[in-house]
Amino acid sequence: MPQLFRRDLHRVDGPSGAESDPTSDVERSPPRLGPTGTTSLAASGLPHLSIVPVDCLELAFAPSRWTFAETRAAEVAAHFGDRRRRTPELWNGRILLMNRYQLNDRTLKGSFFETDYANFLAWYDSGCPDTSVVVCFAMAALRSVDGAYLLGVMGPHTAGVGRIYFPSGLPEPDDVFSGTVDLQANVMREVAEETGLAGTDLAVAPNWDAVRSGQHLAVIKVMQSGATADILRARILGYLASEAQPELADIRIVRGPDDLTSQMPDYVRAFLAHRWGTRS
Repeated sequence: MPQLFRRDLHRVDGPSGAESDPTSDVERSPPRLGPTGTTSLAASGLPHLSIVPVDCLELAFAPSRWTFAETRAAEVAAHFGDRRRRTPELWNGRILLMNRYQLNDRTLKGSFFETDYANFLAWYDSGCPDTSVVVCFAMAALRSVDGAYLLGVMGPHTAGVGRIYFPSGLPEPDDVFSGTVDLQANVMREVAEETGLAGTDLAVAPNWDAVRSGQHLAVIKVMQSGATADILRARILGYLASEAQPELADIRIVRGPDDLTSQMPDYVRAFLAHRWGTRS
């Protein structure tokens, strides 16, 4: 994000927009359900907690007004003031949210609009009342050479304190290149900021898994390390110790279903269970 206090505060969890100009048929809004015109992820090929392989992301930036933010400005300001009193490090920067999407033939197409983090937080904390908006974000599933996954425990100064995630963050204006939202660039930056690992440290899978849960749409990419889980954890902890205010408080090694906890969002647990061939 354009130099916010910390990107880590824009973490997604438990994280009608006006129509923008239409483009091609495939990029228009997906099928609508009900008289109020709410958007259904299921209508776009992603029923609740489904996991769908994705080979290609075609994501556009399309500026759009957001009725929720415009009509609830006073509530948004009051809510953000309350949240900042509890977490003073929160910063009202700019983020991207999705309002059009479609999944066909292993290609996820969609468009994002820009808004304030305060608008997002008020919408999210009130239960996502405008269901035409989706929180779409990329995650890096860090995997060690001995088959474990490594997740981060959010630090005490973050909005998601204590929650356990793969490296990730909400997309932001810096992720827009020539009108395209680049989630690959976004997630590689988040990996570097949160763990100190560079792209040269990891073998990055070419494809993604899309996991939908409620208004979340996580696109997850496996990133394979050549180190064992214990060595990789020690390396990341060393990086965190060198930071003045690290985003993560700890690194959790997850080897199997017994290591899953309620502090992990359901889309993370579902992804891991899918990888292990079990149920979350």
